[in-house]
Amino acid sequence: MVTVTLSESSAGIASEERVRRAELGDFLRRRREAIAPARVGLPLGGRRRTPGLRREEVARLAGVGVTWYTWLEQARDIRVSENVLDALSRALLLDASERAHLFNLAGAPSAAVTVESDALDPAVILLLERFGTYPASVVNARYDILGCNAAYRGLMGDVVSVPFDRRNVLWLVFTSPRLRAMLVDWEHAAHRIVGQFRAAYADHMSEPAWRSMVKRLQDASPEFCEYWDEHRVAAAENVVKQFRHPELGLLRFRTTNMWLTERVGNRMMVYTPVDDETEAVYPRLAKIRPGAFSPLPGTPGPAPAGSPTIDPLQRS
Repeated sequence: MVTVTLSESSAGIASEERVRRAELGDFLRRRREAIAPARVGLPLGGRRRTPGLRREEVARLAGVGVTWYTWLEQARDIRVSENVLDALSRALLLDASERAHLFNLAGAPSAAVTVESDALDPAVILLLERFGTYPASVVNARYDILGCNAAYRGLMGDVVSVPFDRRNVLWLVFTSPRLRAMLVDWEHAAHRIVGQFRAAYADHMSEPAWRSMVKRLQDASPEFCEYWDEHRVAAAENVVKQFRHPELGLLRFRTTNMWLTERVGNRMMVYTPVDDETEAVYPRLAKIRPGAFSPLPGTPGPAPAGSPTIDPLQRS
């Protein structure tokens, strides 16, 4: 039994709040710097020392004080109402995903907090198996692969052989030469998944497993560092993905997300063919001996001791 004193608990809450405020300030600054003055009807007005909008311009557009907005970017301990968050989201031209991310980082009452689990229900495992020739997997909000069927392994590679601390779609996108070569538009796919991960991170930034994942990706990939620092967010959505499969050639699938918990929790992803060429050959995926994953040269190894290592695939 672990006993936590009031002072220890309070210190943990304070630390989490500091991290959240820092994330909020970084997000606001990145979005401000990404907006050209002309997009919000402002003249260039001579030489600018910083890209995008100035702080005073955002404050004026949102109808808030310059000092107050500056403090917000500086991660000062100030409270923000939902009306002000709405005004900031309009001033910064945020889309729906970015607006939700802003509310989440600000700890607004409307921001939903969800709990995920890496334990797959036997019924979910049965569903994966019964999808048959359609590639299908179950991932959590952190993109850990919790389960998959034979067709998915035939498409993506032998994920079952990858240690669980690296059996993660985000990790494989940035560290696997196989997956980089297979994804037709790797850069677009990488940007999208980082944005989706960043949106989910707002709910989990104080959790060691999430922070460890970010640190390990930063150590492994300069491209991840670049995309992460942009602080872009995106919602998970059904999209068309194209793969250059080493045995079957060009394959085009539509991914369909089936949410097993709340929208940022566990979900099943099913790949269905979108053209005649893919329709003709994709049933062979379930019979292919999946290729092995090998890391990029210099990629860090497994997570340090103390990181979660429970393996849902092996457990099931």
